Amino acid sequence: MSKSTSKPKLLIIEDDRGLQSQLRWHFDQYETIFAENRQDAISALRLHEAPVVIQDLGLPPDEDGVDEGFKCIQDILRISPNTKIIVMTGKTDKENALRAVAMGAYDFYQKPVDPNTLDLIVQRAFHIFELEDNNRRLSQIQQQPLEGLITNDPQLLKICRQLEKIAPTTVTCTLLGESGTGKEVIARAIHQLSPRKSKRFVAINCAAVPENLIESELFGYEKGAFTGANKTTLGKVETAHEGTLFLDEIGDMPLNLQAKLLRFLQERVIERVGGRTEIPVDVRVVCATNKNLESMVRAGSFREDLFYRICEMTINIPPLRNRMGDKVLLARHFKLKFAKEHGQHVTGFTPDAIAAIESYDWPGNIREMENKVKRAVIMADGKHISREDMGLAEAGELSLNLRHVRQEAERTAILRALSMTDNNISAAAKLLGVTRPTLYDLLKKFDMNLSTVNNNDSEPETIS
Repeated sequence: MSKSTSKPKLLIIEDDRGLQSQLRWHFDQYETIFAENRQDAISALRLHEAPVVIQDLGLPPDEDGVDEGFKCIQDILRISPNTKIIVMTGKTDKENALRAVAMGAYDFYQKPVDPNTLDLIVQRAFHIFELEDNNRRLSQIQQQPLEGLITNDPQLLKICRQLEKIAPTTVTCTLLGESGTGKEVIARAIHQLSPRKSKRFVAINCAAVPENLIESELFGYEKGAFTGANKTTLGKVETAHEGTLFLDEIGDMPLNLQAKLLRFLQERVIERVGGRTEIPVDVRVVCATNKNLESMVRAGSFREDLFYRICEMTINIPPLRNRMGDKVLLARHFKLKFAKEHGQHVTGFTPDAIAAIESYDWPGNIREMENKVKRAVIMADGKHISREDMGLAEAGELSLNLRHVRQEAERTAILRALSMTDNNISAAAKLLGVTRPTLYDLLKKFDMNLSTVNNNDSEPETIS
């Protein structure tokens, strides 16, 4: 009878058959898997995905040495970095045991085997693995609040809560933000949260389709409508029936087509190019643009009535430079993704690379981040990606000195308060929650020009 698969799995890498038998009998509360060499151990790890491994450092064909044992540790951690490895060594081999721990092993145990001590080490290893696994799952929930969206930024997490409220409705939503901020990812997340998620999500980039073709792309065409129209073809709107239509870069839509789109949004019917029949279509519309639509309305390049129709609900997506903590979070996400895709053994970033990632402004936003990390994973010489690998050699230095950060924040707040109060000292002090003398002291501290400050204000000194 085979052992119950509900038992925790314990992989034991040991070539001594007598010790194998002893450990098998002792660890009967686990599903024990045995391997006698590095090759078999890696195969067993891939097959069984054991969270805890007990490994002898002296493995064949190098039973008297430790090179094969160290290679085995490296292979295990490369394939499954979260696995807890307990290294078994000889009584006088503490130096190699410590070296194994430095390489990433969880703990070590010196022979001869004392079952009670080894029991305790194994139980702790399983417990730590479970705690870390739970933390990873909780962290993933926080970092991926919507499908495909990776963030820990409070501002974007608040937007996610808004999207959860918007998604089940039929309201037309427009996503505003710079190029590369993830507007299509968010549009897909809205679709996945909606009752239409089992239907199609159809996207069209209004800036990528030639002006003379965009109408037929959107609304389709009848056979014979123009030269080359050999058959009736459905457009994107019809294809998205009962699903979601994503109009990306809607700010680039030609004016003559804006009127036809407006009619569709109002009446929910379309006419194919060359057709005369009105076709009803049930579709949820999500739009996106990196342009200022209000300015375009004032300039006459975007219809005002269409603007109000598509902006029933607007969501401003912050650029990456303004998203707290997301730069390194996304860099690590893309590193894991591309290392797996390209079979690269990259494990992380150097501290210098982390500092460069944080200090760089990322004008191309997430798209630029994705491209740079992908290139770095492929080009990195070692296990850690450097600043040079990321192409950020010229990026500024990151300063996290608390005194400097605090002084800069104080200086910025003073300037804003003075601007808001037209340089009225009493009013600015009230906004800042300090007395007038304190504000004067701060102005002197930061060597700020007092010549434009209104010193004739008659308001009393106030502490808010």
